[in-house]
Amino acid sequence: MSNRLSPASKYIFSERPMLVYVELTRCCDLACQHCRAEALLKHDPLEMNKEEAFQLLEDLKGFGEPMPHVVLTGGDPLKHPFVFDILERAKEMGIGMSLSPSATKNLTAKLFDKIKNLNVQAISLSLDGATAETHDAFRGVPGCFEDTMRAAKLAHEAGIKIQFNTLVSENTIDDLPQIYERLKTIEGIMRWSVFFLISVGRGTALKELSPDKAEGVMRWLVNIGKEASFAVKTTEAPHLRRVELEKAKANQAVMTHKQPLLLQKGYGIRDGNGILFISHQGDVYPSGFMPLKAGNIRETNIVDIYRNSEEFKLVRDPANLTGKCGECEYRYICGGSRARAFAATGSPVASDPLCVYKPHKDATKRPGRRVLETA
Repeated sequence: MSNRLSPASKYIFSERPMLVYVELTRCCDLACQHCRAEALLKHDPLEMNKEEAFQLLEDLKGFGEPMPHVVLTGGDPLKHPFVFDILERAKEMGIGMSLSPSATKNLTAKLFDKIKNLNVQAISLSLDGATAETHDAFRGVPGCFEDTMRAAKLAHEAGIKIQFNTLVSENTIDDLPQIYERLKTIEGIMRWSVFFLISVGRGTALKELSPDKAEGVMRWLVNIGKEASFAVKTTEAPHLRRVELEKAKANQAVMTHKQPLLLQKGYGIRDGNGILFISHQGDVYPSGFMPLKAGNIRETNIVDIYRNSEEFKLVRDPANLTGKCGECEYRYICGGSRARAFAATGSPVASDPLCVYKPHKDATKRPGRRVLETA
């Protein structure tokens, strides 16, 4: 097998990830309709313990500088019995950390002061409805909307940056403009990430958008992104980059990758490329939404898994894409959602079915691609 990288090598991060998502536990007090983890009220006895988490932090040093940023997620990472010990060790090691907690009454001013002192740089909260009625129905717990708004206020007062996440599906699309208006009233938001549903976990009970509707949402996001006081991005919908570039071309903007475009830092395939996900049992995946196991940190060093596993090498190089994504002239800066392609077809390099775009016939021909045999 050749180790040759495609012409998009400037967007291929084969040496180190920028973000490492660590699912400390699947224990959670919420019952969200779209939960990837199908979180439970009880702890899994096989979840990562303190010593294993400490060893993982040590192993991450093997990536060298700049060190990856670690996001502790779940479930609710604050339900892990040693989460504060892990944050303390990361602070001692100089590893940047963020938290993705569940919005419950556990998020107090005292808690935010504590994690601020432990050098937590940001938290993410979810808002899937503009009102208590719509958000609480989606999250499965009455009072979740109020807890989310209170948590955002307290985090801002503690000096912690906030990212808000919103799911977009047929169930939530009508509320998106109202959610945006609500977010505009909240202080301290650095980023709004709109997640386009992938049918995994409990999310299989929800309905994904059609490609046409998804295209309309992305055009709207590009427009509001120019006026918003916070960054606007998508999760598992990299087509936003193509929509942005098309709009810039229509406005006769100078097109060069040196331009400060809205999402240039996010160019390239994201799943497994600059990003990795570690489950509560130590399994390593290209992302939390792609159950394509590449190894386990209890058996193999995380650096070796990321750099050398066949799964990661396959997924992160656009030269390996097939179908419409492999034909597309935007494949190097977009690449489609590899997680959605995998969920829809069982192949991590197939075309993303959410994309409406038809590639030009004269698009640059791609070189030969790797093939991974999966059971």
